[in-house]
Amino acid sequence: MNFGEKLKQIRTQRGLTQPQFAEQLGIEQSYLSKLENDKSVPSAEMLTSILAGIGMDTATFLQDVDKDVLATTLRHIPAVDQLNRHAVAVQVHRYRRWVYGSAAAWILGFAMMLAANDGIFFSNKVYRYVSLGVILAGEPETIFEKQDEILSLRQMARVITHEQFASQLADFKANRVRPVTVELPAYRGNSFRQPERNGYRRFDLLKTQHVQAFGNRILQFLGAIVFASGFAGVFIEWRLRRIRTRLR
Repeated sequence: MNFGEKLKQIRTQRGLTQPQFAEQLGIEQSYLSKLENDKSVPSAEMLTSILAGIGMDTATFLQDVDKDVLATTLRHIPAVDQLNRHAVAVQVHRYRRWVYGSAAAWILGFAMMLAANDGIFFSNKVYRYVSLGVILAGEPETIFEKQDEILSLRQMARVITHEQFASQLADFKANRVRPVTVELPAYRGNSFRQPERNGYRRFDLLKTQHVQAFGNRILQFLGAIVFASGFAGVFIEWRLRRIRTRLR
């Protein structure tokens, strides 16, 4: 809509003739006719006088006027130029907000996927420890590994017979050897102790297995969605800019 069309629209909506409207605005009817037909452009002082007669502020009056008209025909008017600058600043701020939001989504999404891959919040490793049995008070920590050797030395020293060696070794394996395997998400060293009744268990690291924790799968999925939303934000901003350009 041009300036003249806007002026004529207001007059028509108020049910006024050109002479009546010209009198209300305090201008000649011939000049009003030129304005309505876009054969004349008002000065800054004249626009102020017209707006005072209409009872509108600059922004309200010009909100339906084409942006091209504001940027060219009416640009010489300080109030219009200030309005144009404000509109551009708002538009730039809107575009920057989309771009910054998209960039933040890219960074956050990539960081989430990286954290999931490196197991920063949830370990991607499972540590398998094994304990052969409960070590009683006073027994050496290597009792389960060295029991054969201990009994052999006692046999060689003739403290026990061969039959006793076989019997004690079989009894030890039958009653004392109770293997327990645990899988832990956190590394507790090559070995650690766990108190038990009448003694403790020594757990030795058996195997380290790489797995993807459930929490990391969720984090990676959410990170991919956030990362993709950055591209969606850029695309939406581009489409909105094209739509606004077409509507001008």
